[in-house]
Amino acid sequence: MRTPVETISPDAPVIEAAKRLRDEDIGSLVVEDDSGCVGIITESDIVAVTAAEGDTRALSVGDVMAETLVTITPDADIETAVDRLRTNNIKKLPVVEDGTLVGIVTTTDLSDYIPHLSRMKGPTGEPPQQKRFTRPDTLYESEDWTFESYGTADGIDVGDHVRFSKTISEADVEAFAEASGDTNRLHLDADFAEGTRFGRRIAHGTLVSGIISAALARLPGLTIYLSQELSYQGPVDIGEEVTARCEVVERIKDNRFRLATAVDDSEGNCVIEGDAVVISDPIPDTV
Repeated sequence: MRTPVETISPDAPVIEAAKRLRDEDIGSLVVEDDSGCVGIITESDIVAVTAAEGDTRALSVGDVMAETLVTITPDADIETAVDRLRTNNIKKLPVVEDGTLVGIVTTTDLSDYIPHLSRMKGPTGEPPQQKRFTRPDTLYESEDWTFESYGTADGIDVGDHVRFSKTISEADVEAFAEASGDTNRLHLDADFAEGTRFGRRIAHGTLVSGIISAALARLPGLTIYLSQELSYQGPVDIGEEVTARCEVVERIKDNRFRLATAVDDSEGNCVIEGDAVVISDPIPDTV
């Protein structure tokens, strides 16, 4: 959980809440009065009331906030938090202990930990095994890959996001060189690479950016690439684990969406960033 939690009074003007969300770069404010937590107000709440009312200057936080406050205790496990968020179709979960607000956990926070939790629960001392037909839209999964996808089962929408982690192995680099024809010695010849600006072999940039495609494949529905813009920020070593992050940020029209995309190295540094445009189709009836 994150702490401390940013709070606001139910009597505060909505415009004050909007300014705080913008200035403090946060997605929600827990609403508190003398009796304790009474609700929560999010960016989505403010957008919705602005679209409906137009002029919000006369509205207070209490007029707009979600009064049904779903909470969790600090000793609850991650699976419980995920289930509570999914069941209630929410993305923010205040953490309350003995009636006192002590933190907040969000879908974004949990996405940082769930891949590690998956690895902890996996078998040890055994070679990775492919699991076929674990999803309707991917043919198989491997036990050394981890992913977490947030969204509804019947398609994607703004705010949905996915993470996919994989180690770029020596075999991956060699297979990519053969499949693509990119036999640049920087990626394949250690003696040659030692004399370059990197001082070592590194993975192909396009191979690393392909992890974004793997993440998109694990969004609900059938995701089809239309375009991808990329900026390469740094190298990735062979044998390093990388994590792709994708978030749906805009519905362009009908079933076309724009996503913010990025790849982080094992230390959390962003090595690739960009934007993608995709089509999200339903899974074929033949599956």
